[in-house]
Amino acid sequence: MQQNPVTPEGYEALVAELNHAKSIERFAVVRDIEEARAHGDISENSEYEDAKERQAMIEGKIRQLEHLVASAQVIDIKKIPPSDRVVFGTTVVLENVESGEERTWRIVGERETDVSNGKISFKAPVAKALIGRSEGDEVSIPTPGGQQTWEIIEVRYSSS
Repeated sequence: MQQNPVTPEGYEALVAELNHAKSIERFAVVRDIEEARAHGDISENSEYEDAKERQAMIEGKIRQLEHLVASAQVIDIKKIPPSDRVVFGTTVVLENVESGEERTWRIVGERETDVSNGKISFKAPVAKALIGRSEGDEVSIPTPGGQQTWEIIEVRYSSS
């Protein structure tokens, strides 16, 4: 089974989502199915068909989440000796060499990605260009507008 890197926070969120799907969503749709059955003939009951379709979707979601939890490789950056090298879980402060613009990114698992909050997947082109590099390195990063050069100002071995 291929392992999926995830931060401790990402793992907790996955487990919480799985528990919610199993304990809340699954039982809600079962109630909807029972209620729709109570209306009589299920052969022409759109409420019943809709509830059965939602049940199939929720069961698929649960299977997917169970697989993600089982294959999760939790990487706690706080347990890795700090250095100036960019690795999974680190927070990286970058400065655009041309414009002076600063950006801060945390490299996380695929399901944890939230660009608006500075979290990028380890599979993203930016993260791929950064991983293995060190503070002070200049990195050429592909963007839709062309290559940009960024300097790694700081590498933090924390979740912020």
